[in-house]
Amino acid sequence: MQKMGIRTSQFNLSGFGCAIALLVMFWLLGAVGLGWLVKSFVILVILILMAPVIALMAFLGFQWWLQRNLVEDKCPVCGYQLTGLNQTQIQCPSCGEPLLVASGHLTRIAPPGTIDVQAVEVSAKQIED
Repeated sequence: MQKMGIRTSQFNLSGFGCAIALLVMFWLLGAVGLGWLVKSFVILVILILMAPVIALMAFLGFQWWLQRNLVEDKCPVCGYQLTGLNQTQIQCPSCGEPLLVASGHLTRIAPPGTIDVQAVEVSAKQIED
């Protein structure tokens, strides 16, 4: 068995062949005056690598925005369960009442000057003559 010495040492450069060939090709294209081609190729590779990251950030951002602005509440008129976006007006599909979605709740939209009252049931007594 031989010991590894200066004369018997070997460098394994098999993995660098492709990378060196690409570098030489880019250098030649740049030397000929086609540097714009090399730059556009590099930009294209960077965009392809960044696309999944940008898509993931957009998805997570939309999901965060939707959780903050989606309101689920009951209609104050008929009690029907509704979902709407914050700071928008919707119409109840059950009773047709226009509603305003604000600060996490549904409120009835009433024209100016309208007073909302709560009906109270009163038991009737018969008075004998």
